[in-house]
Amino acid sequence: MNGGARHILSILVENRFGELCRVVGLFSGRGYNIDSLCVAPTPDPAYSRIILTTNGNDAIMEQIIKQVGKLVRVLEVVDLNEVQHVEREMALLIVSTKTPAERQEVLNLAGVFRAKVIDIAPDAITVETTGSREKVDALLGLLKPLGIKDIVRTGAVAIPRISAARGGEETKGPALTVPEEERLWLKGS
Repeated sequence: MNGGARHILSILVENRFGELCRVVGLFSGRGYNIDSLCVAPTPDPAYSRIILTTNGNDAIMEQIIKQVGKLVRVLEVVDLNEVQHVEREMALLIVSTKTPAERQEVLNLAGVFRAKVIDIAPDAITVETTGSREKVDALLGLLKPLGIKDIVRTGAVAIPRISAARGGEETKGPALTVPEEERLWLKGS
């Protein structure tokens, strides 16, 4: 465990075989922990965006950002904690409902949290919830006494707020962007 505050990193990479492995390998090789990880292509299929959460103090985060930025096909590294951003998590969970009262309790809580019931059986309900980490944690805490049989959770996905993405806000801290001439060289290789 790195200690320190939770950070969300947005890493733009070329969408090529092995790029995720390089980033993850850098973390494991340096003893940094990845708490959650999400990867998907960008609107330009030549690139993918990695969103990962980790923990570290300012010095550790600066080191991580520099080391990730040195990887050959990494085009941009941004600590989203340093810009206004929107963050969400999703969880799918199967909750035990042994009695009609328990079933109603799950349905009521799903309604309050604006969660969706996506599968139902006589003894269980599958719920999908999306929101902030705190919202997901709060719903899980209320459903736990009923008996959560299984859970799958995405971890954070995040994107800068529109004003930050348009340059309406200066970034306050660590970000690394590969210069345009180096990007053109990378595309040719």
